[in-house]
Amino acid sequence: MLIVHVHVSVKPECVEAFREATIQNARQSLREPGVVRFDVIQQQDDATRFVLIEIYRTEQDPARHKETAHYASWRDTVADMMAQPRTSVKYTHVYPETARWETVDAV
Repeated sequence: MLIVHVHVSVKPECVEAFREATIQNARQSLREPGVVRFDVIQQQDDATRFVLIEIYRTEQDPARHKETAHYASWRDTVADMMAQPRTSVKYTHVYPETARWETVDAV
């Protein structure tokens, strides 16, 4: 599995619009066969900072995700909401075992 943390800094006046667009993207992403999890978290002491935690089954699945209409819509919608370009860090899971990651039902 591949785990990607996407760090996003949002303009203060765009926080709610970013949240809405990102939650919609996450909901749609969970319907993709290659997506195990797609979490959206917001920093407690700075509401303009978010991390998207994307967990994919294979190394190829992030590229497939970026080919979807809902990703393109999200990307274009939030582009001007960002205070700076988003960054990402890729991880390989260590624990728990792969089967334990598959615990969230798509909503």
